[in-house]
Amino acid sequence: MQTSSDDYFMNEALKEALKAYEEDEVPVGAIIVTGHKIIGRGYNQCERLKDATAHAEMIAITSACNYLGSKYLHNCTLYVTVEPCIMCAGALRWSQVSRVVFGAREEKFGFTQKGLDLLHPSTELVQGVLSETCAALMKNFFKRLR
Repeated sequence: MQTSSDDYFMNEALKEALKAYEEDEVPVGAIIVTGHKIIGRGYNQCERLKDATAHAEMIAITSACNYLGSKYLHNCTLYVTVEPCIMCAGALRWSQVSRVVFGAREEKFGFTQKGLDLLHPSTELVQGVLSETCAALMKNFFKRLR
C-alpha cells in the first residue's frame, strides 16, 4: 500500500537521481530512512568513480551503515527510483534492510525481472511508487544520449 510518506521519501530519492542526471550518470537515486529520518543518500556514480559497483543503492547502504555504526539496517527503508539490480538486491539482503520501496521497474536488469527472490525473507517489498515520474527521468536521460 502506497502512503504519503512513501511519496515524500521517493521524491527525496528523485532529488538524488537528478544529481546523477546532471553529472551524466544513469539517473538513479536512493535514500535510506529510519524513524522518518534520512540516514543515507546515494546516486549513481559509476562514471565519476570509475567503479561498476558505485550504484545509488550501494552508496546509500554504506552511508546508512556508517551513520548507524552497524552492518545491519534493521528498521530501515530503502527508497530507490529504479528497481535494484541483482548486485544491489544481494547487498540489501546482507544488510537486512527491513523494507525496499522502488519506483520504476527495470526490465533488463531488475532483480524481480529475473524471477529471483534475493531480499532477506523479512524484507517487505513495495513496487511502483511514483513509477511514472521515475521512469520518465530514465527515458529522458537515454533519449538525450541518442
